[in-house]
Order: sequence, then C-alpha cells, then structure tokens
Amino acid sequence: MRPDRIPLFPLNVVLFPGEELPLHIFEPRYRRMVRECLDARSPFGMLLAMDDGVVRVGCTAEILEVVKSYPDGRSDILTVGRDLFRVVELFTEDSLLEGAVDYLEDRDAPIDPHTRRKLVEIYETCHTLLFNSLPRNVEEAPAGDLAYVIAASLPLDLLCKQQLLELRTEPERQERLLRYLQDWAPHLLKEKAMRQAASGNGHGLN
Repeated sequence: MRPDRIPLFPLNVVLFPGEELPLHIFEPRYRRMVRECLDARSPFGMLLAMDDGVVRVGCTAEILEVVKSYPDGRSDILTVGRDLFRVVELFTEDSLLEGAVDYLEDRDAPIDPHTRRKLVEIYETCHTLLFNSLPRNVEEAPAGDLAYVIAASLPLDLLCKQQLLELRTEPERQERLLRYLQDWAPHLLKEKAMRQAASGNGHGLN
C-alpha cells in the first residue's frame, strides 16, 4: 500500500521512474528522513526545486542501498525512481517538508513505431556528439519507458525533463522528446565542429 503522505526532498533534479540516482545526505532533516524511510521501508518524494518554489509533480524514490555512512551522520545512498505523484497539499510545520499526494497513472495510447524509430536514431546521434561514444541499446527498454530511459541518460534542460514527467502517455513523451532532440542535435554538431576547429589551431614543432 503506497502512503498518501510522504516526506519531500526538493532538489535541482528531475527523477524518472526506473532511473537510479545517487544522493549525498548531509542536512539533519534529510538524515532523519532517510532513517525513517529505511526503518519503515517507505519512499520519499523527489521534486524539482525552482527559484520560486517547488513543482507539484514528482517521482517517489526508493532507497536501494546505503553506500557509505560517515562518522558525522552524513551518508551516501543509492535510490531508484518508482511512482509518479502530484502534491495536493503541502505540510510545512516541520523543517522536513511533507505532502499529501495523489499517484498518477499513464493513460493507454498506441505508440507510433515511426516516431519510436526516429527517437532512437536521434538519441544515438545526440549521445555520440555529446560523449564521443555509442550509447547503450535502448531498444530493449519496456515499451512504456523508452522516453524516460532516453531522457535520464542525457543532460537535458530540467524544464524539458519536468514537462516529460507531467505527460500522461508514452506517445506524448516520445513526440515531445523527439522534437527537443531534433532541435538540439544541430547545436551539438556545431559545438563539436567548433571544438575540433579550436583543437586544430595550434602549430606543430618543425
């Protein structure tokens, strides 16, 4: 049974379902949160923190492992994204923010194989331009998770990631991500060409 009220961890991060996220926990309120979540085997909620507050749609994080505990109480933990939620009420009386949440489910919608194929192709292009290496094979990703898997593996704009998180069908996510990557790829190509030109401006020894 998923809890209706969960502790919230606002951070400059968008977490997707199935995405692993390492965290360094150092503030006392979040140390307490981690202890309580471990004791109860319950999740906490990750929300994107903005300059004017926190967003209302986020993803729960399950603690997979405490990777390292420090003598002063800090810890390194490994989490994984699980369930999407919308905050319907914030509780701020405690230093640890909590929220009453509704969990969000995807609506069924047919996936366009043409869009999926184009998305995989442009993802491979962008990944290669960014990292100068071939990406992992995303063809094996579950049908409803492809957009999440691709978005999690690229340094996309956080607002774009948040928009993907708030869409409720996989075809919508794939179409939105395809448009973003198609716009991004020419800029990445130009940046790579500029780097190559700059690296070739030196003069070898005679």
